[in-house]
Amino acid sequence: MNESDFANLVEQYSSLIFTVCFRLVHDYQEAENLTQETFLTAFLSIDRFTGTNYKPWLIRIAVNKSKDYLKSAYHRTTNAVDNQTLDMIQNDKTNYGLIEESEQIETIKAACRKLPPPYCEIALLHYVEDKSFEEIANILDRPLKTVQTQAYRARDKLRKKLKEDMVC
Repeated sequence: MNESDFANLVEQYSSLIFTVCFRLVHDYQEAENLTQETFLTAFLSIDRFTGTNYKPWLIRIAVNKSKDYLKSAYHRTTNAVDNQTLDMIQNDKTNYGLIEESEQIETIKAACRKLPPPYCEIALLHYVEDKSFEEIANILDRPLKTVQTQAYRARDKLRKKLKEDMVC
C-alpha cells in the first residue's frame, strides 16, 4: 500500500476511529491522540495485514489502544487529579449556587408577603415551600380548583411585583 492509498484510508475511517476511541475514553483530546496512534500503528504494521477489509482491523487497533490508555498509570493519576479539581470547582459552584438561591428565595418571599390575601399564603406555600395544589387545598381547607385559580393569579401578581422591584 502506498502513501496515497493510506491517506485515503485515514480519510475514510478517521471519524469512525475517533468515535470508537471517544466512546471508550470519554475525553475529546485523548480520543484525538488515540486516533492518531491507531493510524500510526496501522501504518507501521500495514505490511503484516493479510485481510481485505481494513475497517474491523482499524477498529480492533483503536479499541486496544483505548483499553491500554485506560489501564495506564498516567490515565489513573491525571484522572484522579482532574476529579479532585472538578470536585473543588463543583463545591465552589454549589456553595455559590446555594448563596444565590437563598438570596432569590428571600426576594421571592419578600414579594409574596406584599401580595394581598389569599394570594400571599398560596404563593408562599406553592412557590417557596414547593407544596402541590392538593397539599395547599388540604392545608387551607379550600377546594382544589379555588387553590389552582388563586395560585395562577398569585403567580401573575408575583411576577408584576418582582418586575416592579427590579425596576426600582
